[in-house]
Amino acid sequence: MSKKMHATPMLDQLESGPWPSFITGIKRLAKDNDMAVDLLGQLEHSYETRKGYWKGGTASVIGYGGGVIPRFSEVAEKFPESKEFHTIRIMPAPAMHYDTATLRKFCDIWEKFGSGLIALHGQTGDVMLQGCTTENIQPAFDEFNKLGFDMGGAGPSVRTGMSCVGHARCEHSCYDEGRAHREVLNSFIDDIHRPALPYKFKFKFSGCGNDCMNSVQRSDMAVIGTWRDDIQVDQAEVKNFVKAKGREYVIDNVTTRCPTQCLKLKADDTLEIDNRNCVRCMHCINVMTKALSPGKDRGVTILAGGKRTLKIGDLLGTMIVPFMKLETDEDFGKLVALSRNLMEFWVENGLEHERCGEMIERIGLNNLIEGLGMEVDPNMVRHPRTNPYVRLDGWDDEIERLKQVKAG
Repeated sequence: MSKKMHATPMLDQLESGPWPSFITGIKRLAKDNDMAVDLLGQLEHSYETRKGYWKGGTASVIGYGGGVIPRFSEVAEKFPESKEFHTIRIMPAPAMHYDTATLRKFCDIWEKFGSGLIALHGQTGDVMLQGCTTENIQPAFDEFNKLGFDMGGAGPSVRTGMSCVGHARCEHSCYDEGRAHREVLNSFIDDIHRPALPYKFKFKFSGCGNDCMNSVQRSDMAVIGTWRDDIQVDQAEVKNFVKAKGREYVIDNVTTRCPTQCLKLKADDTLEIDNRNCVRCMHCINVMTKALSPGKDRGVTILAGGKRTLKIGDLLGTMIVPFMKLETDEDFGKLVALSRNLMEFWVENGLEHERCGEMIERIGLNNLIEGLGMEVDPNMVRHPRTNPYVRLDGWDDEIERLKQVKAG
């Protein structure tokens, strides 16, 4: 490093708390990288003036229309080393599996061509390589591409998919998330790299109702593992759990926290489950992992339209497929076909800068279901009832009253 560090009294305060600070990390990089030095200077300047000084532009690599987030400084005369601070998005492997050798190569490449600042991972799921000049974008990407990694999505395109560790290491997994991830995303490679959609479209794959990928609230198409038979119960392990924790603990932390009250701890310390009313929330399985596990007839639930704040606020995904087996080549082919149909319907009916969920709100769920060629199912809801009981007494009297009101 040849550049002197800027005075950063406001940034220094961010290191004074009990938690690790990103400022400490950037200062460590600044010992050997002038770009990081001026980045700290510009950030301090922004804190002083309460204004951001980054503007967009155009930057990419040969053959790609997305994957790079351009950042040009508006105060380059004061901080010339960070006048260009582009971010390269690299698509991770399904379930974000790496070995240490690969991670070391990532660090070596980025220290050579960029600032050394890496975020594992961004909210879309990409490896975020932050801080690169325009001239170094292409050679940096070439090195990552040699390792077998591709550019992630950016702009009005199919964004990088996310999948949980699932099938590889998690006992709750109800399908092969890694394969589903690859099968779907591989069919949209062109839509990832060459933005030509109304806006962004995200796929996320979670292996069970825990939804570790936050797919319900963060993806336009969410694939979530589930089952349609009974929860598997090992009564011997239930008794061991009750013996270790006590009946009061089990009642307070398991049975009474069931949203549909379908659990009952019996006098002999065994567990009775009303599986017809189970909503697969995973709470009891999470707490009593050895005693309870998902059923054997496993598959996926598919939702559409989840997203964070944009035009009409946050939206949770709406269920469009209550249950679908995902085991054979034919099953995965059906998943890919559904994803393509949903995408094409949105492209044809979505407005510019409108997410899939906003389109559904505008045109109605009925039109979406009809457009996808699907049969309407009472399970197609944004949020299931937590109380399955509906009173029917008095309905006939109410109908007669309404008829009289209508008759005048």
